[in-house]
Amino acid sequence: MDVLNALVLLSNFVLLPAVSYGSQLALGALGITLIYGILRFSHFAHGDVMAFATMTVILVTWWLQGMGVSIDPLPTALLALPVGIAITALLLLGTDRVVYRFYRRVRAAPIVVVMASLGVMFVLNGLVRLIIGPDDQYFADGARFLFTVREFRDYTGLEEGVGLRVSQLITIVVTLVVVAVLFWFLNRTRTGKSMRAFSDNEDLALLSGINPERVVTVTWLIVAVLVTVAGTLYGLDKSFKPFTYFQLLLPMFASAILGGLGNPLGAVAGAYVIALSEVGVTYAFRKFLQYLLPESLEPSGLAQLLSTDYKFAVSFVLLVLVLLFRPTGLFRGQSI
Repeated sequence: MDVLNALVLLSNFVLLPAVSYGSQLALGALGITLIYGILRFSHFAHGDVMAFATMTVILVTWWLQGMGVSIDPLPTALLALPVGIAITALLLLGTDRVVYRFYRRVRAAPIVVVMASLGVMFVLNGLVRLIIGPDDQYFADGARFLFTVREFRDYTGLEEGVGLRVSQLITIVVTLVVVAVLFWFLNRTRTGKSMRAFSDNEDLALLSGINPERVVTVTWLIVAVLVTVAGTLYGLDKSFKPFTYFQLLLPMFASAILGGLGNPLGAVAGAYVIALSEVGVTYAFRKFLQYLLPESLEPSGLAQLLSTDYKFAVSFVLLVLVLLFRPTGLFRGQSI
């Protein structure tokens, strides 16, 4: 019984949060790896594009709530999501036309485009703070729990319990659907195969009659979907704060690089590794070990490797280790 309690405790505080957080990182990392694989640069504005997208969904959600629209027990944000995707797509296509297209035409060095994306990052960061403010914002509707820890304990008779939030379930289900559709699109459709060909060899793709501007446009449209869904799921699961989305840039890049930059499958795998590492390293294992160890061996402290304040440091350390010992990532950075 103690072993079962330990497993339930671990599931509630480590495994379930890590899977939910990893799903959110996976969608963000997929956007990063698509941009790198096709457009050939690291998009440092990615986190702030996600913040802008989520802000748009929140504003539309508030408007719908003000109109009395609700799909309770599901969050109203799901209705606002298509509008957020459309506005984010316009933002990304407009930014590409105004900023990035020029550098593609002159075949600027990737570092030059990266610096341009830093400029876009600062502009979007200031814009989001100006519109919605720097403080935490909440979607504030929909059922909070599918079942609570108390309900789980009453049903099973265990000392420990698992509480499943509706936002966590939505995150996992939506991520599975989006990732499955994306992989089907890239591998089965004509446009997806064109994108993969363009990623493998740009010059050969051009000689084959592939329209590069169409590939770029489709890429930004896919990225708009990924960042809006990822940002909204993160906001529903936790809260929305512009600076937090800026901080998410590090674990998303770490996920993409850990899996192999330019490899979508690697981005997904890397995201779950990063999420499990962050949650596991910052969790206090004292109670978990008390269930498994004799009383004489029970830890006197929290048995916590790092404080939650240093959660993002885990991503940084893993990123450095990967760059030092396996720079091509777990999946060797294969192209899309």
